[in-house]
Amino acid sequence: MSNLENIFEGRRVVIATQHQKERVIGPILEKEFGLFSFVPIDFDTDLLGTFSGEVERKKNPLETVRQKCLMAMEATHCDLGIASEGSFGPHPSLFFISADEEWLILIDKKNNLEIVVRELSTQTNFNGMEVTSEKQLLDFAESVQFPSHALILRKSKEEASEIAKGINDFTKLKVVFNSLFEKDNRVYAETDMRAMHNPSRMRVIENATRELVKRMQSLCPECKTPGFSITDAKKGLPCGLCGTPTNSILSHIFSCQHCGFSKEAHFPHGKESEDPTYCDYCNP
Repeated sequence: MSNLENIFEGRRVVIATQHQKERVIGPILEKEFGLFSFVPIDFDTDLLGTFSGEVERKKNPLETVRQKCLMAMEATHCDLGIASEGSFGPHPSLFFISADEEWLILIDKKNNLEIVVRELSTQTNFNGMEVTSEKQLLDFAESVQFPSHALILRKSKEEASEIAKGINDFTKLKVVFNSLFEKDNRVYAETDMRAMHNPSRMRVIENATRELVKRMQSLCPECKTPGFSITDAKKGLPCGLCGTPTNSILSHIFSCQHCGFSKEAHFPHGKESEDPTYCDYCNP
């Protein structure tokens, strides 16, 4: 691998999307690396799964985003690709708050390189509920930032036979609701989580792209390969009162996927001891 510091400069990169994610990913890559980004023609990412459930996602998010990226690269005969994949549900530690988990991957076949980032955000409107009146529907719509964020209406949460997506104006919302409601006296309303219909999600993807850029610019101290990044974290930051190791992060481990070099960076959050409040000995 030669000229490692500039391996991305001026190259073509395919962005594996059909939901307009190139709007936030492309400009950042073009600004930072002079990359020429494009999207595949007639590229159907719904084959790998849909948020609304018509197609089940059979692999985990990381496997899915990797498959999506490779599909786009093969379809366009491009050796550099980027893809993202999102998941929505309860936050892993803040259980009563919804979260948007975005995975972003860059695959460079020319240099045998893969860089992955994960962005977890509570800045999401992800929600859904059964509604039995127009007022209830409009109250729900207001709570999830409609009409800037689109809605999906269907007969029930489990059914996809009659489903309307991308609803982003009140007239259509009411028409579709009344059409479905007169058949069963109930309608299931949910947020449309496709990126082009969800500005909140688009912002999370943008943040993930900026993190990806940082990793693309982070070079291994030994071999200068991009992607030198955190691969592990060690707990054990000592309590500031008694010195007992706590569950707080003591150090981050940075590793290079190319040459295997690793480096430990202590006190990544800028403090050398933890507040006794978080010590199991001082505050059992």
